[in-house]
Amino acid sequence: MNAPPTLGLVLAGGLARRVGGGDKVRTRIGGRSILQRVLERLSPQCAGVIINANGDPKRFADTGLQIVADSIPGFAGPLAGILAGLDWAAAHVPQIDYVASVPGDCPFLPRDLVRRLHEARHAAGAPLACARSGEWRHPVVALWPVALREDLRRALADEGLRKIESWTARHGVGHADWPAEPRDPFFNVNTPQDAARAEALAAEFPDL
Repeated sequence: MNAPPTLGLVLAGGLARRVGGGDKVRTRIGGRSILQRVLERLSPQCAGVIINANGDPKRFADTGLQIVADSIPGFAGPLAGILAGLDWAAAHVPQIDYVASVPGDCPFLPRDLVRRLHEARHAAGAPLACARSGEWRHPVVALWPVALREDLRRALADEGLRKIESWTARHGVGHADWPAEPRDPFFNVNTPQDAARAEALAAEFPDL
């Protein structure tokens, strides 16, 4: 199936304590920052891309992209970033019905991610879809209908819900599958050791 127009959302709002603070999306892998790699993979698949980040938005000025902060206070986790993306889409690109989210720390995202998320949603007859590699689900690598944003807002603000899969299970979610071996396309960089491993993967699999 042809994917409908979809807004890309890069979640870059984490505090990156395990890599010494700062923005881990700026960690360089194979000569390019993880953020550059994420944008190179996601942008061709989407009608546009925005970044969810808290703090000073000027630190991402070099991307030329819209920076959207959480509207739920207190660093409420990825669901708050997703809600911010859905709200921005509703206000600024109302013709777009879906947002595809990815974490800002995955340097090897698939080039067919958005299309396959839509196929998984359609096959499952569900409004939502997320990626899976091997036995591991990746609930942040997912497809979200803008129409569900008020339900998500209630879950976050009124219920204090924080776990992604607790909310997605209420609505139904399809899974788009990728193999985890010999390399996982959703490998993420959380520690200096992960960064070293990603550097080795980039060298071994330059097309990854």
